[in-house]
Parts: sequence; structure tokens; C-alpha cells
Amino acid sequence: MVVKTIKKVYLYTRFERIWHWLQGLMIIVLMVTGFEVHGTFKLMGFQTAVTVHNFVGLAWLVLFAFFVFWLLTTGEWKQYIPTTKKLFVVIFYYAFGIFKGHEHPVQKSKGAKHNPLQRLAYLGISAMLLPLQMTTGLVYYLYNFMPGSISLSILAVVHTLVAFLLVNFLIIHVYMTTTGHSLFSHIAGMISGWEEIYETTHIQEWENKATKKN
Repeated sequence: MVVKTIKKVYLYTRFERIWHWLQGLMIIVLMVTGFEVHGTFKLMGFQTAVTVHNFVGLAWLVLFAFFVFWLLTTGEWKQYIPTTKKLFVVIFYYAFGIFKGHEHPVQKSKGAKHNPLQRLAYLGISAMLLPLQMTTGLVYYLYNFMPGSISLSILAVVHTLVAFLLVNFLIIHVYMTTTGHSLFSHIAGMISGWEEIYETTHIQEWENKATKKN
């Protein structure tokens, strides 16, 4: 039996970690205040919930703009290029292999932080759901200045639907953080920046090609 040595590699920059935790906190605050505005429960009062929701929503928009700028200027956008290579292998691993103690088919490395399934998920979240949620929220916020531009009921339904999709993603994301070498290894990596990977881990051939191409 081959014993694999685990080593730590610095994968996440300080900005990346600060952005990650700030965005997570903002999304949770937006969910809590948003559902209170909808009358799901009462925590801080309707008016306070509206004020907090609007303020955090605008701050979230600014933070997202900084994130996009960071991606473009650092070349980190390459980490989100979608690929079908080993995609179904990874899906099969999360559906069955992980419960049988199988090794992850695509290990993390400096040049490939995300596996093929994560790339698709994060790209869909960052390029579709988040912009859609921010756009509908901003139009909702400015609706009195542009009445009749769009049906308010349709706007509310889309904004709420995306909110539920983000809730689902948050739940799955939190669960996935527990699937590392230890229960909190992934969380520790996003706090310190140092991720635990196998010493034999190397960038896959298709990763090298994608990096050179871009």
C-alpha cells in the first residue's frame, strides 16, 4: 500500500480570502433581510430589514466589481474556464465514490484550484446568477425612478427565485467544505490561504494545455 504524503500549498491570496468571506457574509445578511421583507419571519422589523438589505446589496455590487477587476488583472479568470475533461468522472465521484473512500479524481494544485464540476458551478454562479440577482435588485431599488420599465411582479418573482437558488448553492457549498482530507481542511485553507494537497499532485495535461492556450 502506497502512503501518500500531504503537503501544504499557498493557493488563496489575501484578497481572494477576504472577498470570499465578505461575500459569504453579505449573501447571508441579504437572505435574512430579504426573507424578512417577504414576511417569512420577524427579526429586526420591516423598515430596518429594507434599509439593511438595500445597503448591503449596493455594497455587494461594489465588492463584485472589485472581484471582476481582480480576475481580469491577475489572470485568475483562467481558473474558471469550463471543460468537460473528467467532468463526469468527478460527478460520479461525488455521487458514489466519495462514500466509498475513493480518491478525488482531480486534485487541487497551484494552477488548477477548481475541478471541472466546480468550474461549471462557479462560472454559472459568477457569470449568471449573481449578475442577475444584482441587476434585478438594483432595478427594484431604482424602480420609482423608472416606473413602467418592467413589471414589478415579474421582477420580484425573478429576484426571489434566484435567492432560493443561491440558498441551495450555499447549503451545497458548506457541505462540500467538509469533504477534504479532514472535516475542516478546506475551511482552514480559505482562512490561511494554505491548502492541503497530496505531494504527488500535479496539473493535469488538459490543464497545462488550457493554461498555455490562454
